[in-house]
Amino acid sequence: MDLTARDVQSLEAARLYHERGLSQAEVARTLAMSRPTVSKLLQHARERGFVSIEIRDPRTVSTDVGRELCSAFGLAQATVVADAETEHELLHNLGVAGARMLEENVADGDLVGITWGRTMRAVAQALTPQPRSGVHMVQLKGGSSLASPAAGHFETVRMFCTAFNAYPHTLPLPALFDSPEVKRLVAQDRHIEYVLDLGRSARVAVFTVGSAGRDAPLLARDYLTTEEREGAAQRAVGDLCSHFIDDAGNPAVPELDARTVAIPLDSLRHKEIRICVAGGAAKTPVLRAALQAGYVSHLVTDERTARTVLG
Repeated sequence: MDLTARDVQSLEAARLYHERGLSQAEVARTLAMSRPTVSKLLQHARERGFVSIEIRDPRTVSTDVGRELCSAFGLAQATVVADAETEHELLHNLGVAGARMLEENVADGDLVGITWGRTMRAVAQALTPQPRSGVHMVQLKGGSSLASPAAGHFETVRMFCTAFNAYPHTLPLPALFDSPEVKRLVAQDRHIEYVLDLGRSARVAVFTVGSAGRDAPLLARDYLTTEEREGAAQRAVGDLCSHFIDDAGNPAVPELDARTVAIPLDSLRHKEIRICVAGGAAKTPVLRAALQAGYVSHLVTDERTARTVLG
């Protein structure tokens, strides 16, 4: 290989930084150059393949479980993180792995559909700035002031857009309207119709699933009447993009779908890349249903949930 003068400099800087453990400031003093120049030389060394960095994350389980998930459910990719002792730790681990998977699968000019919730917020918080251009983020389901503050859907959208230098398309609507008539009327608004159409045409979607427990956001708040809440709890295993689904992945409460502001399930199923980030015992039934019904192409979950789903 013919090396340029910049190649030679970058190799010298890389050896000092990676092999001798010098800081970038110390490398700069040793080579009599500025720190920004050292930073650029180290980046050049990585781009030229002079430096290969392998990260061994102890939170990530053996890829054997991931391969089993891919084989069982026809997935393109599966990342399994280690079990966590607390819910906070689980959300953090899922968020980090989900962020890395999303970063790997978003290209320049992509239209990316996103949802909200605590898991999606964890993904957004773990994202790092990506050198992308022309990316657009579109909200796949309505939010609401009734949602848990931890879900923070507007803040979640903002963090996704900041990481990818993307343009946001939001749905300033509740997840559920009081009646199908109101939902149909609002959906005819040109802006809302445009955003909903964008959601249907997005190439990539990143989402989570919700449990059917009584503390689930859609069941714990004032979205539903007492009768509707009881019906959802009896017939649904959880929700997917605010659609309650049964154990076969079909709508469990069709009368609620008529007033739900969210991407249709069929549109989700036909996207090229469908990244689901979900874990924990409460989400196991709905995650299994989503996997079996083909709503997921890329999965991030924890080991205990993975083995239960496979079992």
